[in-house]
Amino acid sequence: IAWYKEVGDEVDIDETLLEIGTDKVDTEVPSPAAGVLTEQLVEEGETVEVGTVVATLASETAAGAAEAPAPDEPEKTEETGDSSDAADDEAEPEEAELPSGSPSGDGTVQRPETPDRPPEETIKRRGDDGRFYSPLVRSIAEEEGLYMSELEALEGSGREGRVTKEDVLAYLEEREEAPEPAPSTGAPEPAAPASAPERPSRPSPPSEQPSRGGYTVEEGPSEAELKQQYGDRIDVQPMDRMRKITAEHMVRSKATSAHVTSFAEADVTGLVRFREKNKEAFREQEGVKLTFTPFFAKAAVEALREHPVLNASVEGDKIVMKKDYHVGIAVAIGNKGLLAPVIRNAGDYNIVGLARKAANMADRARSKELQPEELQGGTFTVTNIGSLGSLMGTPIINQPQVGILATGAIQKRPVVIEDDDLGDVISVRHMMYLSLSYDHRIIDGAMGASFLQRVVSALESFSEDDDLF
Repeated sequence: IAWYKEVGDEVDIDETLLEIGTDKVDTEVPSPAAGVLTEQLVEEGETVEVGTVVATLASETAAGAAEAPAPDEPEKTEETGDSSDAADDEAEPEEAELPSGSPSGDGTVQRPETPDRPPEETIKRRGDDGRFYSPLVRSIAEEEGLYMSELEALEGSGREGRVTKEDVLAYLEEREEAPEPAPSTGAPEPAAPASAPERPSRPSPPSEQPSRGGYTVEEGPSEAELKQQYGDRIDVQPMDRMRKITAEHMVRSKATSAHVTSFAEADVTGLVRFREKNKEAFREQEGVKLTFTPFFAKAAVEALREHPVLNASVEGDKIVMKKDYHVGIAVAIGNKGLLAPVIRNAGDYNIVGLARKAANMADRARSKELQPEELQGGTFTVTNIGSLGSLMGTPIINQPQVGILATGAIQKRPVVIEDDDLGDVISVRHMMYLSLSYDHRIIDGAMGASFLQRVVSALESFSEDDDLF
């Protein structure tokens, strides 16, 4: 946690109050209400659990009353909490509202008791289908005695189909209008309403996280001890939080998956000419650059359709093949490392749509505007190492995925091509290498090679005469 405001500072609604860092992304958290910051309950740099109250806000009226409190009126306060220590921690600026409930004597909001319910119906942060439920939505659901299956059955109107507060309140209103059963003398038992649409039963959710292979970044020797060992002509740079997390994730991935990498070469002369022909018109019409990334993502999706085992995850002795294509696009964040924001349902977009999505996510990743959920739920990753000048690489799989495609630099090279009239001739062509790292536990070399050849075929299919729009 990093504070933007000090105790006593006035804060406007939606003004940045603090910054939290999860193991995925740093996020600025806006104030859920206007008022005065009266307490910082967490020290800067401290790691806290999900749901921890980190600050107390008071309205200006209440803040003034605190100096001369009225005997019969408690101070009105508002509290805000957030998370900062787990891969699934979510920041919800658009729904950063206070949990519903009645205030206690000191003005703080009390959460209602959670009604007894079967373990599988406990309100969870994320459903079995991966959909995230905000703290506000979960609080309302718990207070009203909703079941997890009821939440999962709702059609969300929020971003990426997420369930909003309005969706839950509308559902509760519909439920209240339904005929009520005859009253009984015994204690009423909560029951799922008849109006809730039914969904097929779901499998048990996967475990929270695979083992990290026993590796965590531990505190090393002090700078004085290191200089005693190596001499004075060294600079000691502590790992920042992102670098520590990256180190742990990379070691965990190598300990989890049996990595193997296959390579292929593609003649992308037609693609290069196609892009050159359209890039200026595209920028004028769409307002973003036409890079090679959307073409790589599109080719990957086409290959995934024919090789579904690469769009999967491993859960114990089960292979879970996903029918949606959520493609992570690796983005370099200066010298700090990489993030991989996810283009959800990438198979639903054409090149123009993928270009807009990729450009938007890359810009927001570099300006710290991504939300944590935008970095989660990917089923396959594409990393364009060629933009950094690399010819090829052996990328590490982003767990719990089972494959990652690295695209190398495009270079002009003399190659032998077959001409119908001239036979074999030497021609200068735009060539590139493709690298596919995959989990050898479930993907054999033949499958990996076949996937790569399908990507090559898709990239080589472009022609200068094709239409973009």
